Amino acid sequence: MSHGLHDAWLRTVARRGRGRAMVQAADGREVTFAELDALATSWLNRLGTAPRELRGRGVVFAVPNGLRWLEIFLGLLKAGAVAVPMDSAEPPLAQRRLAESLRAGFWWSGDRLIPLAGARRYRGAEISLVKVTSGTTGQPRPLVFTAPQLLADARQIASTMGIRARDLNYALIPFGHSYGLGNLALPLIVQGVPVVCASAALPAAIEADFVRWRPTVFPGVPPVWRALAGSEVRLDSLRLAISAGAPLPPEVARDFAARFGRRLHSFYGSSETGGISYDASGAMTLAGGVGRALRGVKLTPLGGQRLQVRSAAVFTRDNSKRAGRQGCWVMPDRVRIEAKGALTLLGRRGRTVKVGGRRLDLGEVEAALKRLAGVRDVWVGVGGRGEPVLGAAVAAERVPAELRAELLTGHAAWKIPRKLVALAAFPVTARGKTDTRALQAMVFGG
Repeated sequence: MSHGLHDAWLRTVARRGRGRAMVQAADGREVTFAELDALATSWLNRLGTAPRELRGRGVVFAVPNGLRWLEIFLGLLKAGAVAVPMDSAEPPLAQRRLAESLRAGFWWSGDRLIPLAGARRYRGAEISLVKVTSGTTGQPRPLVFTAPQLLADARQIASTMGIRARDLNYALIPFGHSYGLGNLALPLIVQGVPVVCASAALPAAIEADFVRWRPTVFPGVPPVWRALAGSEVRLDSLRLAISAGAPLPPEVARDFAARFGRRLHSFYGSSETGGISYDASGAMTLAGGVGRALRGVKLTPLGGQRLQVRSAAVFTRDNSKRAGRQGCWVMPDRVRIEAKGALTLLGRRGRTVKVGGRRLDLGEVEAALKRLAGVRDVWVGVGGRGEPVLGAAVAAERVPAELRAELLTGHAAWKIPRKLVALAAFPVTARGKTDTRALQAMVFGG
């Protein structure tokens, strides 16, 4: 088992050993790179499990952002294990079941490492991490990544965005999410970019963290930017605000720019590909775009508004034979490539359903709702116990009956959601994405 990520970490420690590596804003604890390395070694030594037993084995852990997450991740790198980070909001039973379904070797229960039966050993050179994603299926799906792929993603992101070791990253998004790995955890390990772990996701708490610690780079998600744009807080030290994880409504970008005097920068990526595109100027974000290809990423438009992504960071199905080759992935999103390579997302592919014996594109209904005045966000789906029923949720301070009446002026009645719910804001998951399961229950019950 190769130690490519661990080697990169050791180089960072040698270069930045006495520098500040991480701050826990909740309790004010600070550690240097050398101290963090020693803590990871100490965690590994306390396990009572020989490193040779961990080598090549998957280890599932679900820990919130903070010192313990980094201790575990770096400790697993030292042992040559394969890290499998999960959302910390997952209940322990779900964590263990997932670990068993992945044939992981061990599960971190919160205070000890529990060995699991039927474990597999990853034999591909450089395999370092498994991302667990639901993608479009809703079912957990493992994506196996090598150290070179993860290193490539971190370097492509940092070089394109101009993030350097003298910056201080603000860690509100989870380290274990693909977005958090590429923008927070790996830049710390590879480039020595320190992080301050947020105390809470509330605007007042974010402001307090900025006043005390003065972070300069803030990768966030649209609900956070919306909340901040509507608040009275100050973020004086912020030089770079990045939005990803879900499409950013242009009005949020405009409100943020007006409120803080600086632009948001859209970033587009996926679990399978890592980073794809970035809006360096912030101008495209104001119009709903998601930027141009990252350095090292090649984008090719295909028929049917499909997009092919090729780079050294892209997941490949057989990493044991990868040997440094670039990976290639076709995105499930419908994408338009504008002049000079600018990207605009048009929604997900494969969203045609049959309602009342007629085929209907959910994207068409979604677009119609988004055009209505006062509608900030939209979710459209089908449900019901018998014949499928079209339903939708909108983030708006309007009465559903008014929205239906407006739709009737330009759309056939069968294309208008029979169940329509208006909410002040959409619920989000721990990863900052729209909680579609919660919306499904709100619209259709259950």
